[in-house]
Amino acid sequence: MRTRTTRRRSGALAAGCSLLVLTAGCGAADMTEQASPFANAQGAKTVTLSTQSWVGAQANVAVAQYLLEHELGYRVDTVQVDEVPAWDALSQGRVDAILEDWGHPEQEQRYVEDKKTIVDGGGLGVTGHIGWFVPTYFAKQHPDVTNWKNLNKYADRLRTAESGGKGQLLDGSPSYVTNDKALVKNLDLDFQVVFAGSEAAQITQMRQFAKEKKPFLTYWYSPQWLFEKVPMTEVKLPAYKEGCDAKPEAVACAYPHTPLRKYLNADFAESGGGAAAFLKKFRWTTEDQNEVSLLIADQKLSPEEAAKKWVRGHERTWRTWLTK
Repeated sequence: MRTRTTRRRSGALAAGCSLLVLTAGCGAADMTEQASPFANAQGAKTVTLSTQSWVGAQANVAVAQYLLEHELGYRVDTVQVDEVPAWDALSQGRVDAILEDWGHPEQEQRYVEDKKTIVDGGGLGVTGHIGWFVPTYFAKQHPDVTNWKNLNKYADRLRTAESGGKGQLLDGSPSYVTNDKALVKNLDLDFQVVFAGSEAAQITQMRQFAKEKKPFLTYWYSPQWLFEKVPMTEVKLPAYKEGCDAKPEAVACAYPHTPLRKYLNADFAESGGGAAAFLKKFRWTTEDQNEVSLLIADQKLSPEEAAKKWVRGHERTWRTWLTK
């Protein structure tokens, strides 16, 4: 969630969903057939932003949308589309920008280097990392659980009704493309990957486990606001080395740390005026993103309300994004 061993998802989700709807999920759609009517609208002050289903990506889009509309006078539309299909939509001009990409070398080669229909929009300022985590209260009780070599020792403790007699490794949506099944197999672990169904469902399960002080092992990632509510400790997998994830079925190494990047449709980057310039300069910190994510996911503010609150408190940061 491999291109690079990073969080990536396959399959498109609904086009034309608002950010508020995104927090609750949308129906399936094919971005090769559907798109915003505002995408790549030459000469008009309109922008279409792609967003993904996890709340951190929604936080980026919420703040960008708020500033584009309230400071620069643009009409902004958003579409939810997963990571790989988003590259196709961006290349075709069905969306204008992706604000959080976790690394897709195949798509970069095809669209940025070869076809030149997409341009690199610069770093987001946030570094992403995927890993396996246990709750810190369990790690303190059993410090050796944080080494993958000792996981089988705790398989019985981590078993659930869904894991078929093995320890449970909790993942999110079945549409996420991860290395976890290969890792379990190649590291000879007595575990079963169990999909919660979505990021929201996974969070619900983890919070319930934590409330009851039960142990759990989960696929998780940073940046993510939940760490502030449920402290977790990473399990050390075999060290990541460049190329160790080249063959998905043979992966036996940890996930890398990935500087997250933005990408723009090439035509939009050329003719998108102030909006394109703004999105290239949009760069914030993990703490900024988590602040907005927490407002959306935990405090239940609408994305627009969360963005407005962040904008009011961080003018020194976002003013630099508006300068020529």
